[in-house]
Amino acid sequence: MDFDKTSFADLLNAFASDAPTPGGGSAAALAGAMGAALAEMVASLTLSKEKYAASHEAVRPIAGLARRTRQELQRLAHEDSEAYDAVVAARRLPKDTPDQEKVRTRKTSEANRLAAEVPMRTARSAARLLAAMPELAKRGNPNAASDAGAAALLLEAAAHAALLNVAINLAGIDDAAFAADLKAESQRLSDEAVRIRERALSTVRSAF
Repeated sequence: MDFDKTSFADLLNAFASDAPTPGGGSAAALAGAMGAALAEMVASLTLSKEKYAASHEAVRPIAGLARRTRQELQRLAHEDSEAYDAVVAARRLPKDTPDQEKVRTRKTSEANRLAAEVPMRTARSAARLLAAMPELAKRGNPNAASDAGAAALLLEAAAHAALLNVAINLAGIDDAAFAADLKAESQRLSDEAVRIRERALSTVRSAF
């Protein structure tokens, strides 16, 4: 599916169907892309106003990061569906002989590894922009404070949702050290996302 050329209604129907893709990993990336787009909006509403000139230097790099993050997460939404399609294809390989079983096992492990790596990239990307949200909420146009808060919540949700997709694919990976590293990183990112989101929302609420 080409997410960039699909209408919103068709996209929702695709998520609602009984097809395995697009699934939670793609939804996580798109939620993060929406959060990034809102962060871009808040930055634009700040940078376009001379009355907030004192904040321009701090907000300008966040605007660039938000734009790059949105573009990256849009790509990752597509990559996530492709990665899980590969898992499905590997599981359907024949296993009637020892050689076939060996190939199937290897291909499945490789596919599961990619299916864990892609949502991990989604979580990292969302968390990276989320880390800038307290500053954007503090320095950004106060009239868009609620949008900054919504962006933070969407980015946190994207990170957590992506990490669920990392976790479910770790069980099918033969490389125990690789799986352990991703599990440890997942916990760190999850804890960090909660802390940063609360900092951002605390700043947002003070503007009301």
